[in-house]
Amino acid sequence: MSLIAGTAFAQSPTNIFDPAGTPARSAFGLSMLVLSITLAIFLIVAGLLLYALIRFRHRSTDSNREPAQIYGSNQIELSWTVIPILIVVTLFLTTTRVILGTEAIPKPASAMDVTIIGHQFWWEYRYPKSGVVTANELHVPISDPASPTPTYLTMSSADVSHSFWVPRLAGKMDLIPNRVNTMWIDPEATGLYLGQCAQYCGTQHAKMLLRVYAQSPQDFAAWIEQQNKPAQQEFPGNAAATEGQAVFMKNACINCHTVKGTVATGRFGPDLTHLASRDTIASGPIQNTPENLRKWVEDPNTMKPGSLMPAMHLNDHDLDVITAYLSQLH
Repeated sequence: MSLIAGTAFAQSPTNIFDPAGTPARSAFGLSMLVLSITLAIFLIVAGLLLYALIRFRHRSTDSNREPAQIYGSNQIELSWTVIPILIVVTLFLTTTRVILGTEAIPKPASAMDVTIIGHQFWWEYRYPKSGVVTANELHVPISDPASPTPTYLTMSSADVSHSFWVPRLAGKMDLIPNRVNTMWIDPEATGLYLGQCAQYCGTQHAKMLLRVYAQSPQDFAAWIEQQNKPAQQEFPGNAAATEGQAVFMKNACINCHTVKGTVATGRFGPDLTHLASRDTIASGPIQNTPENLRKWVEDPNTMKPGSLMPAMHLNDHDLDVITAYLSQLH
């Protein structure tokens, strides 16, 4: 899927100044207010400094005597005390209004629910209404402003603190062990929205990326239908994939990964039922190609140092057939 076209100044797919959803638009408005206030402060201070440098610069006709000194000014001291207080109070109130206004919007009956669980170093996504479980690539329907269908995200962590941040859709939300946080997004245009774990969570924090696919209602329904299907069990004409399935089921892979409809029911690692339908592996930084998939199975740490998945130490033949099997899991 192609990235959503931004405005003329929006060169980055994670640009907070190119909002594509209601929460992000509220944060954008607040950001512009803060930037306006700080710009005004900068211009006033810089202007006064420039005026002082020019007006009171040393001239050749000046005597060497020290100029008259003025000590204390109640008006000046009052102004530089009261004005900053007023600015801070203004920013506090506007920030509070944006936060409370975003949280206070009632959840419509048509809302989509997704449970997000952060892991070192990947994302688990569960759709409780449909029973779909996937990883690393979040699919949501777009929301029509005339008939809002936002997606509500219920978040927690399986290990350490993480933070879900897709700048063009909403602000940051922390995922904390033993605590449930919620937020909502409502992308109004189809496309791919990128994000990042925004809370340092360990060695591979920088490569714990976010990919949110906003789809039309029809495409999203088709995706849900496909994800609900069990994993492919037969591979006519593909002897390597058939053998790879047997090798996969006899190795330790099944202790960590789930492949729906098979004996693989592990929960420690990502669900692989429809692995081949994903654009990336390793939580975003690596394209999902047979070559990359083979290298990943052989030794994940060569591609993502610090990954918690161990090297499988398989021979070349087993690596080839397992890769052939995984590449068929659409």
